[in-house]
Amino acid sequence: MAVKIRLRRMGAKKAPFYRIVVADSRYPRDGRFIEEVGYYDPTKEPSVIKVDEEKAKKWISTGAQPTDTVKSLLKIAGVL
Repeated sequence: MAVKIRLRRMGAKKAPFYRIVVADSRYPRDGRFIEEVGYYDPTKEPSVIKVDEEKAKKWISTGAQPTDTVKSLLKIAGVL
């Protein structure tokens, strides 16, 4: 099972916010997921990034691969 840490789009049309979730790579973008790790809201000024550091580090240590976008968000949040 290839586990990824990725964004899940939520919110209304033209007003998105994203949840950072751990999911099997075979599941659809907004489909089933294993655990929610945080959220990202690009519509606010400045952008809001909130991450549960313990959960994120636990999943990365067990082999979950963050996507490129999530990797940059985790760097900004200070997890990586």
